[in-house]
Amino acid sequence: MQTVIGSLTFTITRIEYWPVDIPITDPFVVATGARTVAENVFLRVTLANGTQGYGEAAPFPEVGGESRESCLRTLPQLCKAVLGRSAASYKEVGRSLSEQACAYPAARCGLETAIIDAYCRTENIPMWQLWGGADVRSRETDITIPIADLDKTVALARGWYVRGFRLFKMKVGKDVESDIHRLEAVHRALPGISFIGDGNQGFSRRDCLTFAQEVKRFGGIMALLEQPVVRDDLDSMVAIRRETGIPVAADESVRSLADAQEVVARGAADYINIKITKTGVTEAVEIASFTKASGLKLMIGGMLETRIAMGCSFSLVLGLGGFDVLDLDTPLLLADDPVTGGYRYDGSYLQPWSGPGIDMKATPSPDAITIE
Repeated sequence: MQTVIGSLTFTITRIEYWPVDIPITDPFVVATGARTVAENVFLRVTLANGTQGYGEAAPFPEVGGESRESCLRTLPQLCKAVLGRSAASYKEVGRSLSEQACAYPAARCGLETAIIDAYCRTENIPMWQLWGGADVRSRETDITIPIADLDKTVALARGWYVRGFRLFKMKVGKDVESDIHRLEAVHRALPGISFIGDGNQGFSRRDCLTFAQEVKRFGGIMALLEQPVVRDDLDSMVAIRRETGIPVAADESVRSLADAQEVVARGAADYINIKITKTGVTEAVEIASFTKASGLKLMIGGMLETRIAMGCSFSLVLGLGGFDVLDLDTPLLLADDPVTGGYRYDGSYLQPWSGPGIDMKATPSPDAITIE
């Protein structure tokens, strides 16, 4: 790690951001809505020493409430607030951004990631080393199957199965009978697989219990029930844990450290799903540390992200350690990859990298907005 020569080395001097549209290979349908294009924002931060870092805002309106338009409205204010600050103070910057724009975690996440990336590149360390490097190895991810008709569901699952995927995150919660039929069809078609049932808040308590009972009836292996009911209905999550015996993961229920503390206090989940896009990076680290200290297990996921945001999340996995379930698959669902470098996919496995930061680059669009 290099010695800092003067406090100006890490000073943030310029920020650029630009919208990116990445088509999704198949409509990404969840219980609360659908997307056919990932409408994200890329950011590039430049420090006084010329080092550049990259970040990504990946809002998913149907889950988090943010849109790309709201990110673009918020970013000028956030960028101006961090100009002249030191990237070495990324924790304090993250906390101040959270205070300034609590309701815009995707925008904050993109800016935080770019600042942390630039800092790590200046120090010439991979981003995972910043978090400690506790578990640096290849890791397996699940693959997401959106809500679709029966034939399409089986066809998608077969395609991923051939590529080595065995843990299928099934989007459910829109029509319980259809959900049961889709999972049973995949179970009958593909040996040696297991499921995560991701309700995205779509189930009622009764429907979730019916769903779980029917999956058990046909012999399906349900590794997790992820956010089966609306985020504030922790009583139902407690009941679902108790009555199904299937581990429950809190996702939308945990958008802050305070939310995580409430979930733990109420005994409402077995896992907490860390997503930097729903909390910002600094708070995600705090939630992960609290979760481990509380004895709950960790899952990590994302929105419709490219490898930029997902590379930051994979850094947390490799750096902090303790993540049992990885849902870091969304770059595989996109029609193209607009970034170069960084981690790579080998079938269902993510392979670590050794370059500085997230070790990726993206080319700004000609109409990128510059704040300096």
